[in-house]
Amino acid sequence: MCKPSLIDAHIHLDLYEKEEREKILKELDLYSVESLITVSFHLQSSKQNLAFAKGDGRIKAAAGFHPEQELPSDSEVDELLAFIRKNHKDLVAIGEVGLPYYKMKEDPSLILAPYIEMLERFIIESNRLNKPIILHGVYEHAPIICDLLEKHSISKAHFHWFKGDSKTIERMIRNGYLVSVTPDVLYEKEIQQLVRAYPIQGLMVETDGPWRFEGVFQERMTHPGMMHRSIEKVAELKSMSEAAVYKQLVKNTTEFYDL
Repeated sequence: MCKPSLIDAHIHLDLYEKEEREKILKELDLYSVESLITVSFHLQSSKQNLAFAKGDGRIKAAAGFHPEQELPSDSEVDELLAFIRKNHKDLVAIGEVGLPYYKMKEDPSLILAPYIEMLERFIIESNRLNKPIILHGVYEHAPIICDLLEKHSISKAHFHWFKGDSKTIERMIRNGYLVSVTPDVLYEKEIQQLVRAYPIQGLMVETDGPWRFEGVFQERMTHPGMMHRSIEKVAELKSMSEAAVYKQLVKNTTEFYDL
């Protein structure tokens, strides 16, 4: 029986090997995957993802600078923002942007202020262009990002693979921000708790591929088809029918990204 359709709200399509990417695109219909929101690491990544989107209508590109890397120069940020302005009609969002939580865990001497300044530039641009923003912000960095979003009156914010405290989760729910969960919802208690706490109208599913998962997904290439298992788990955690969850999550993603 054909599965109901779903949308991968966060994938790094350009980071897959060419053969893997071709396999995924060939199998989207087989797994009832309507669309892929492919996010970017930097300018070159943004250009590559936009090229994919122009070649396949199921691919929706976002342009941004992933924070878990060395800071770019001001001129590099200027160039990326110019690219976003020039191509904003062909982009569904600005992202992935945020703060370097894991990089700071590895190097506590890293100074956060320049990353906050860079993120604010992307937030200002998302406001100016009226584009959703896709955020990498977890634990103690999430309230900092919420402060910036509130400062600039941003409502269309998507925190992907979110992890954080209950107070921040409540704040995000009040502000109407969306969160997406990966296949680790099958085995991570923290993510399961997030799903229980968050209203179904604020949830999406993602893979964050090519990042790999554990449990039943151990040593398997991350494929958008895995999200069907995520939906099953979300339905169980929310005490809802799978059909209702599929319908609501596609609605959430379609409306948020104006697909």
